[in-house]
Formats: sequence, structure tokens, C-alpha cells
Amino acid sequence: MKNIFMVVKDISSVGGINRVVANLCYLLAKDYKITIISCTTKEESPAFEMPPEISLIHFSKLYADFSTKSFLDKLKFSYRFNKLLPKDSQNFVIVHQLLFPFFKARNTAYIRFYHGNFETGFKKYLYKTPFLPPRIRLFDTLVILSSKQLHLWAKLHSNIKVIPNFVKDFPKITTNPAQKVVLFMGRLSEEKGIFRLMDIWCLVTKIPHLKEWKLHIVGDGELKEILYQKIHTLGLENSILLKSFTKNIKEEYLQASIYALSSHYEAFPMVLLESGAYGLPSVAFDVPNGPSEILKDGESGFLIPDNNIEEFATKLQLLMEDELLRKRLGGKARERISKNFTQEHIKTQWKEIL
Repeated sequence: MKNIFMVVKDISSVGGINRVVANLCYLLAKDYKITIISCTTKEESPAFEMPPEISLIHFSKLYADFSTKSFLDKLKFSYRFNKLLPKDSQNFVIVHQLLFPFFKARNTAYIRFYHGNFETGFKKYLYKTPFLPPRIRLFDTLVILSSKQLHLWAKLHSNIKVIPNFVKDFPKITTNPAQKVVLFMGRLSEEKGIFRLMDIWCLVTKIPHLKEWKLHIVGDGELKEILYQKIHTLGLENSILLKSFTKNIKEEYLQASIYALSSHYEAFPMVLLESGAYGLPSVAFDVPNGPSEILKDGESGFLIPDNNIEEFATKLQLLMEDELLRKRLGGKARERISKNFTQEHIKTQWKEIL
């Protein structure tokens, strides 16, 4: 059986990358022997459930001096990593974070799966081509999430594959559109735009006949305490429920009837895929690049010009006032996810490079 080694920073941390890693393990575990290399482990167990046959190596426990701060550290990491690879079988190394293949082992293909936007990682090359080959070119294949940025990535790599995220288990049940709950789920950090969601909610809750509606915010992060204070300062504690991250995300989707995505930037947000699969219509800022590839404006949800707080509130209000509209758009969202972003569609694309 062929081997896959997946390299992540810390498999125990809660975040979108590790959720995608877990989904990918379930997708490929029957056909490959998979080992996860967690570089800077803080907890023993993965943040998300994994197939039982997956192996896990905590790299910093093998090498107590592990670091990637200096160029020498990066070289050392590459050399030491290759010592873990079997020499008598075909290996695929899928790097999600940290590793650059300065040294390459025989019978091994090195794949970089980049989860972010071009703008956030390579902003300096937006309007120019690199004079010297960038390190990302060390990889044999570069996997990105969005075809909309293909022309930009082509400046950095010649072998690019676009493979979007997917829903691991397409749900058999859908949410009840009669519920009066708007959901936000994610890391409570600056890029998620959680404070502008507060401004939007302030506008919506001024409308008397929408007073029964609640906003559920599910997640943890560095802004949680500040967010808690702002909720109380704005007098929104009766309409906002702030909840810690849970592995039982299914229940959160099934308790809501609308999803709100307030991020300043995204790559290919899992929350839009999952909420759509459960029949939730979404309202999202049209930021680069994932939302517009998942949502169809006016059909499965609403895409709002970035930072137009009033328009976001207007479209949110429109959905909150009309249960039949929620049901219709939610049904279209579910249909769209089913046709484009399930395991069956995405596995074929991964098999082309493995």
C-alpha cells in the first residue's frame, strides 16, 4: 500500500486546516497508509475525530530542539523529516504547514496543500513576478482551493491543481427553517470580522418584530473576552448566545435557520459547505475567494459587497422575515453542495495526483 504523510503545525489545535486534514484522512484512509506529522503538539489527541487506522507522530517529541525560526532550522527539519519515510515504497508527502522539501527522498512526491489566499501569503507578488524562484516551487505539485486565483499562483509554480474543500458526510436531515436562530461558527480572531457582525446585529435587533431572533456565536479565540465585553456594552446579551467550540457541530447547524459569514477574507470556508448541506441559506461578504464559489447570489444565499454593513443587515432581515424564502434558498444551497462538494467529487481529483 502507498504511504501518505501529512504535515501540520499542531493537530490538537482547533481550526479550519485541521478540520480539512481530518476530512482528507477519511477520504483516503481506505486506499493509503496515512501518517500525520504534528510538529508542535500541545495536546496528545487531535482536535477532530480521525479514522482509527491513522498513525500520529509528534515531531517535537522526537526532536526536542525542533524549530523553524531560522533557515538552518528549516534545513534541519527537512533532513530529519525524510528519515521518517520508508525507503522501499511509494510515498506522498502532503504539507499543510511548516515543511519545505529542501532535501528530497527517493520514491517520494512532495505536495503543498495551500489553505489560504494568495493575498495573505504572497501579497508582494500580486503585481509582479518573483525575480528568484520562491521556496514553494520546491514542491512537485501545488494544490490550491480556488480557480479564481490560478493566474496569480501561476507566477510561483508550474504544476498547480485546484481541489476545493468538501463535506465529509452529506447529512440526511436538514434544519427546520422555522427556527429563529442565526449562526456564526469559527475562530474568534480578527480576520473573521466578528465585530462587524456585532454592528450588523445591532441594526437588525432595532426592528421590533425581529426581537425574538437569536444570534449563536460558536467558537473560541483571542478575541473572546473582548467580544463578551462588547456584547454587554451594546446591550445585546439577551439576543446573542456565546458558546465555546464543540465537536458536535451538527447540532449547531440543526438549531439554526440562517448562517452569517462576516470574514474579511476566506480561502474556501468549510462553514459555508456544511451549513449549506444542512439546508441553511447564508449571508456572506463577497471577499476573496471562496464565498462566491460556494454561494450563488440570490439563489442559495446572498453575497454582500465587502464591508457594506447596511446591505448585509438588509439581506439578513429579508431572510429573517420570510420562512418560505429561507426554505427555498436553503434547499438550493443543499442541492448546490450535493452536486459539487461531496466526497465522491473530490476524491477523483485527489486520485489524479496520488
